[in-house]
Amino acid sequence: MVEQSSLTPTADTAGKAVTQFGFWIAILTAVVAAISFAIAVTTLPISGPFCQTGCVTYPYRAVVAYIPHDYLWMYPATFLTPMFVVLMVCLHRYCAPGKKLYSQIALSFAVVSATVITIDYYIQIATMQPSILRGETEGLALFSQYNPHGVFIALEELGYLMMSVAFLFVSAVFAATSKLERALRWLFLTGALAAFATYVVLSWLFGKELEYRFEVAIITINLTVLFAGGVLLSVLFRRAARGG
Repeated sequence: MVEQSSLTPTADTAGKAVTQFGFWIAILTAVVAAISFAIAVTTLPISGPFCQTGCVTYPYRAVVAYIPHDYLWMYPATFLTPMFVVLMVCLHRYCAPGKKLYSQIALSFAVVSATVITIDYYIQIATMQPSILRGETEGLALFSQYNPHGVFIALEELGYLMMSVAFLFVSAVFAATSKLERALRWLFLTGALAAFATYVVLSWLFGKELEYRFEVAIITINLTVLFAGGVLLSVLFRRAARGG
C-alpha cells in the first residue's frame, strides 16, 4: 500500500530543487541544534535559581572570567532560527495547495522568532562581551544574560514561544496517512503543547519569581524538536526528491 503524502509531486525541476535544498537545510538545522544544545549544557549557571556556588549578583559585573566561554553557545544558536525560517520556506514552497495556509502562518511566526532571537543573541555577542571586557558596565545589568529576570531572558522566551507557535501550525501541514509525516505531525504538535503547558505551569508555580526557569525549559524543548524534526524532514525531502 502506497502511503499518501501532503507534499506535491516532484516531477518538475523546481520541485526537485526545493526538495534537494530542503534536505540539506534540514540536515544543517539538526546539526546546528545539536551543537547549540551540547555547548549550552556545558555552560553552568552562575546566577539565578540554578546557581549553587560562586554566584554573581546584581549588577553582574564580576563576569570577565566567564568570557568567551559563557557566550560560545550563542554563536551557533544565532544561525539556528534563520535556518528554521529557510526550512519553513522550503516546506511552504513544496506542500500541497490545501496546506499552504498553515505553512504560511508557520513561516510568519518563524520569521518573528528568528528576528527576536537573532537580535537578542547578537547584542550579547557584539555589545555585551566587549563592554564587560572594557569595564564599560554602566546600565548593562538589565541586558545581561546573567540577570535572571532581565531583557535577555525575556526576549529569549518570547522568541522561542513564537517558534512554538510555528511548530503548532506546521504540524497541520503533514498528512496523517503517512507514517513519516504522522511522526512529524506529532513531534511538532507535542513540542508546541509542551512549551505552552510548561509556561502555564511554571508561571503558576513561581509567578514573579519565574526568572530563567521557563527559558531553560523551552530551549530544551525547542532544540530537541529542531534536532528531531530536522532529521525527519531530511528523510521526507530525500524521499520526495527521489519521487517516492
